[in-house]
Amino acid sequence: MDAIRRHALLLTLIGSLVISLAMGLRHGFGLFLEPMSSDLGWGREVFAFALAVQNLVWGLSQPFTGALADRFGAARTVLAGGALYALGLALMGVSESALGMSLSAGLLIGLGLSGTTFSVVLGAVGRAVAPEKRSLAMGIVSAAGSFGQFAMLPGTLGLLEWLGWSSALLVMGAIAALMVPLGAMLKDRPSPRQSSDITLGAALQEATGHRGFWLLCLGFFVCGFQVVFIGVHLPGYLFDNGLAVHVGSTVLALVGLFNILGTYTAGWLGGRVSKARLLTWLYLTRGVVITLFVFLPLSPASAYLFGIAIGLLWLSTVPLTNGIVAAVFGVRHLSMLGGIVFLFHQVGSFMGVWLGGYLYDLTGHYDLVWQIAILLSVMAAILHWFINEAPIHRPAPEEVKA
Repeated sequence: MDAIRRHALLLTLIGSLVISLAMGLRHGFGLFLEPMSSDLGWGREVFAFALAVQNLVWGLSQPFTGALADRFGAARTVLAGGALYALGLALMGVSESALGMSLSAGLLIGLGLSGTTFSVVLGAVGRAVAPEKRSLAMGIVSAAGSFGQFAMLPGTLGLLEWLGWSSALLVMGAIAALMVPLGAMLKDRPSPRQSSDITLGAALQEATGHRGFWLLCLGFFVCGFQVVFIGVHLPGYLFDNGLAVHVGSTVLALVGLFNILGTYTAGWLGGRVSKARLLTWLYLTRGVVITLFVFLPLSPASAYLFGIAIGLLWLSTVPLTNGIVAAVFGVRHLSMLGGIVFLFHQVGSFMGVWLGGYLYDLTGHYDLVWQIAILLSVMAAILHWFINEAPIHRPAPEEVKA
């Protein structure tokens, strides 16, 4: 038993480091929107579209990388994802065209993220940790991603100011390459097959016939729309309203810092009270926070308060959402099913980041996108209220024979 606990602890630690690097590097992409767009003569839609492609590719490939991790273990998946992530950053640093930007920042980094982030790593952790500690462990790993966002953002800004955007991205590519040896150390193994396990096809049929699964997917769409729109466009929004560049980077750093507390707390609470009810209140609170930020007078102080408040709610959805999937459907196909839910998150991310750039170029402001984000919060809160977290009933072999 001690060996099992040590294995779970080591896997949680290495998985946390991988997610910290992957999410920390990604969190700084919004800082490159203005300098790259200005230097290369692009409108903001070019950069925004490339990141929208990234999120869509990330989401579309996630069920497949999740299924591979369920079948062969997370180590190989993380190793390949880390290599693609590093290559994408390096090529992004030398991109001078919209096509090059979409292939590097969009396709390659999107594939890299699908192999190094939540669905793969949380699936491995979910299989290794006892059920009663699963939600907390997922909260810890999600909080590590938040720590990466906080810790790496000042470094990203420093590289950007010191080296310029091109060289900064090349250095970030070298940092991303650290995920390759970490992936090799991630000694995850798929759960041993039990006689009661269902096939991959049966798991898909079971999930797609479950109303709560689709409600969870639609709710996660909202999460993706909000967080990626804010993460990419908030620095530009603040700059447009007369605030210094460092205010935007500080706000994103505060999001990462307070996200540590938010995700850990969400994971802890998810093991004690209804995860679906927590998600309802979380999305309602997000809507209130965004409303206050947009409609009250803007200042550095209000921006910092927004960073703190939205940070507490940022990735808090992740351990709760994946926890519901594990509780209802079990852990055998957790990475794959979590990847399908995450696909909806990334479709939302695509819409949020692209629509932000498109409507900004069309109207010169972000007002309509903020209003959409507020309405979506209300919708997500309602959807999660009707999710049933009870484990799905599967007939035992003798019941099937009867």
